Amino acid sequence: MILAALAAAAISLAPPPPAPHPRIVIASDSTAAPYGPERYPQMGWGMVLKCSLAPNVEVLNLARGGRSTRTYLEEGLWSVLLAKLGPGDTVLIQFGHNDADTVKIERFTDPNGDFAVNLRRFVGDVRTAGATPVLVTPLARWNFVEGQVRDTHGSYAATIRRVAAETGAPLIDLDADSMAALQARGPLASRGLYLFYTPQDHVARYPDGISDSTHPNERGARLAAALVATRLKVLGLPISWRVRPASVAGQARLGAPDCP
Repeated sequence: MILAALAAAAISLAPPPPAPHPRIVIASDSTAAPYGPERYPQMGWGMVLKCSLAPNVEVLNLARGGRSTRTYLEEGLWSVLLAKLGPGDTVLIQFGHNDADTVKIERFTDPNGDFAVNLRRFVGDVRTAGATPVLVTPLARWNFVEGQVRDTHGSYAATIRRVAAETGAPLIDLDADSMAALQARGPLASRGLYLFYTPQDHVARYPDGISDSTHPNERGARLAAALVATRLKVLGLPISWRVRPASVAGQARLGAPDCP
């Protein structure tokens, strides 16, 4: 009896098994998606979010180019994400760019209809899996008129904010934060955060130049990631204390998604 009691006491005093490493999962579009070196200087902010996190935080970037909430669901990408999801994960959900696409109509969702419905589904599914959903408004486009940055996400960003309030989901307002960052830099300097290159820039991937006001280059991706992390840090989530936001004042250009 004594030996049994001692054994039971020893078991009760044994340390608990180590907790799994914290993880951030990203569901989004091309502005956050991962790209290979052949696509440089294009980068998604999800590629460098790790530079604002503690070393033991894993980032699972399931963002895919050209996806809206509609196509992310219809193509089974959301089901793939849910199958990989575990209790304690934090899921960053950023859509809106492609939901507004009325040219490739298969992507389109009404901001006050299916877009809102899909966002609520995402929030509910993540919570059912024991994970934490965080809604993220889209990265701002480079769009200046007479020296003032203009909003291009309108009702989509507004819907994300509304759904966050209605569901109690944490919100990262990347649209507002990136617009403010662009305005602070001004039209010329902020242009250098996106895929604007002339043939004279001698960028191998764009020998004829490119004018892309939507997709960030390396420096733009690093800024967006730092803005996301800055908001994530103050949300008071379990993951928040593992966030160490990179500076939003200046972004390195390393030629790869490495951390300075």
